[in-house]
This record gives sequence, structure tokens and C-alpha cells, in this order.
Amino acid sequence: MTLLVGKPLIRMIAGPVIISVIITALRLTGELLGWSGDWFSRATGGIVPSGWTWLVGITWLPVLFGPWFARALQRAGEEAPSSLKVLGLALAGAALALVGVRALAPSLSQHFPHFLIVVWAVMVAAATLQALGWPALFRVLLAYGLASRLVVVLVMLLAMWGDWGTHYDYVGTPARFQMPLVPRFLWLAFFPQLVFWTAFTVLLGSLSAGVSLVVSRLVVGGRASGA
Repeated sequence: MTLLVGKPLIRMIAGPVIISVIITALRLTGELLGWSGDWFSRATGGIVPSGWTWLVGITWLPVLFGPWFARALQRAGEEAPSSLKVLGLALAGAALALVGVRALAPSLSQHFPHFLIVVWAVMVAAATLQALGWPALFRVLLAYGLASRLVVVLVMLLAMWGDWGTHYDYVGTPARFQMPLVPRFLWLAFFPQLVFWTAFTVLLGSLSAGVSLVVSRLVVGGRASGA
């Protein structure tokens, strides 16, 4: 199969991007209108979800879209590589991200915001590993991640500019987060969304796709052996 670029790539990610935009709009609306804090919390969250508010957000969507993209690629004629290779590299990336962030963040956190560069670099390295497993899936997840996060970047810019009081503009955060608009936007919105969270999307989507590929081939193998 030829390299998936241009219109074919756009068509493949269009549906998931639209879903992500709708969820982002719903989350923003809920926060602005003061809907239940259990589902539309204004608190700035971290990587690890807490409560139910993460469900109304796009961070977890790669769990669904990873397998969806994998199946779409196969239908388009892209042969999937070894399922164990895809899953193994995803697990290796997840381990790198988890260990790297946990090991480096505590010792470097006093150097805010510059220590964020190290955290971003670790996540990018973990995501880049996925290109060795299934390059086509990596490209699709990367394109989806960038497109969906660009919308969040725009929302965060407007929220920070207008002091909307949502988690998109880091309402109620410590004083060290209270920088002028431009550096606050760059450090806390633009680069985190387009670097860290895009890489996170690639990693989580690859992990989910890897699991689905292994399960699918186990099922197919089981049916074949039982035939």
C-alpha cells in the first residue's frame, strides 16, 4: 500500500476528530454553565484520571480509536505487522513514559516551567518507539492527535485570554502558574497539547490497538484450531 497521506488520511481521521471536537465543546459548555462538578470539574487534572470528569474529555478516546484505526487500515489494504511487536513496543513506550516521568519530575519540578521540556521529551521518545511497530498506525494516530489537540489549544487560548474560569485556563492553580498570557499559553497550553498530549495519544492508541490485534488473532487462531 502507498503511504497514507493527504485526503485518504484526512478521511480516516475525520470522524474521530469530529467526535473529539464535540466532546471538547460539551466539556467547555458544562464548565462555563456550572454543570455538575462530578462530570464537568473545573479543576486542572493530571495524567492519571480521578473521579468521572475525565469521561467528558478526549484524553481516553485513543483507547477506542486505536483499534478503530487499526481495523480501518486493514480494510484499506494495509497489512498489520506482528501483533506482539505492536503490543510489545507500546508496553515498552508506556514503561519508558511512566518510569521516566516519575523518576525525573520530582527532582526537576522546582525548576518550573523548564523541567516540562524533559517530561515532554520522555513522552515523545515513548511515542516515537511506536513508529517501529506499525508505521501506518503511528502516522494516523499522530495526525489525529495533532488535529484534536489543535482544537484544545484554540479553546485554551481563548479561555486564558478571557479568564473563563475553567480547567482550560488553569483556574485556581498555584501562583507559579500565574504567568503573563503569552508565556502561560506557550508553557501550559501550546506545547503541552501539541507535544506531550499528542505523544500520549499516539502511545495510548498504539497500546489499545496492540491489545486488540493480539486478542483478535487469538480469537481467529482459536476458531481455526477448533474448526
